[in-house]
Formats: sequence, C-alpha cells, structure tokens
Amino acid sequence: MPYDVAFRFSQALDPSALTTLPACLHALTAAIEDCRNAGKLRDSDPAVLLLARHLGAVAEAMGPADMQLRRACMDAVAELKRHPALIALAHKGVAYDAPAKTLFHADGRKAMKRLADALGLAPDSYDVRSHHGGVAVSGDVVLHGAEVQVRLSLGCMGPGQEIMYRRVAGRHDHVGEGNHWASVHELVQPERLAARIRRDLRLSAPSAVPERLFA
Repeated sequence: MPYDVAFRFSQALDPSALTTLPACLHALTAAIEDCRNAGKLRDSDPAVLLLARHLGAVAEAMGPADMQLRRACMDAVAELKRHPALIALAHKGVAYDAPAKTLFHADGRKAMKRLADALGLAPDSYDVRSHHGGVAVSGDVVLHGAEVQVRLSLGCMGPGQEIMYRRVAGRHDHVGEGNHWASVHELVQPERLAARIRRDLRLSAPSAVPERLFA
C-alpha cells in the first residue's frame, strides 16, 4: 500500500544541516524514493525540487566557475586518452570489482579489434570472445584467427605478461604452438605489437590493401 512520510518536507524546509554534496545527494535520493513509495510524481514534488535546488546551491558555492570546471573536464578527457583505461586496470586489478571488470572486457574487446586491423586480418577471418570467469579473476578477452590467437588477462602471469600470443592451425585450434608474452602497454600500441607478433610467429604477410585513387 502506498505510504508517505513528512521527513522529506521537513528537510526541504530547513536544509541547513545538509552542507556537503554527499549529504545533499543522499537527502535528494531518499526524497525521490519516498515519492516512489507514496505514488507521487517526483518531478513535481515540492520537497524534491527544493532539495535539488539546495544541492545545486551547495555545489555552486564550493567550486570554481563553470568555465574552469569545463576546462578541467576537457583536460581529464585528454589525460585519459593518453593513458588508456586498460593500463590503469592492469595496475589496479579488477577482482571483486564488477564495474572495473565490465570496463576491462569492453575496452579489451575494442583493443583486440584494433590489433586485428593492425595485423591485417579480414573482418570475417577472426573472432573476439570474452570469458568473464568468477568474481575473483579478470577473465580474459581472446582474439582468434586462422593463424594467430591472442589472449588478454590480468593477474595470471604477473605484471608485464598480460598478453599471451601463439601460432595456431585454424580457428578451432585452442592449443597452438609455443606461448609468447607481452605487456598490456604494448596492446595499446597495436601497430607495434602487430609487427612483433608477425615477426615472432612468422605469420603470412597481411593481404594488400588496395590503394585509394584520388581525382
């Protein structure tokens, strides 16, 4: 049965105790939850609106101007592009951290596809698979082509050996020849890693890409 409580209205009328962003955000989310339980519209609830405005006022008072914050965000984006998340995750680890593990697999798949392009693999000649494993492990991301298998995982072989690659005899060969190792730092430089893999595994030369003609 829907129910309503007066506490959110009291907080909205006197929010003087809410002086930090976490406290303001907690009060706002609790008020929204109260609306849900009471069957009230959250977007027009007076307590929700007042608490949201108080959150904005607290944020406005404690930070620099919007332009400075926007510049800081743009600088952060540029820094993240210089230092891909895979490297940070490799140092931090993703065990028992579901969001970090999800990011690891998403970025790992993208990195493997970039590596496949650098190796000159045709889109229909390979597949990229994710194996998440249990909560205590990173799982792995695997690129498997007709001649090469590349596996990315964290923590199994120690720092600097997050990448395992080996020559295989087809896409159903899961044993392959001898293992070679590389670091995740090399994976984020796909052209360089691809050259090393081709050299170490004596892979066939990539198919020639037709030259683009310009008028």
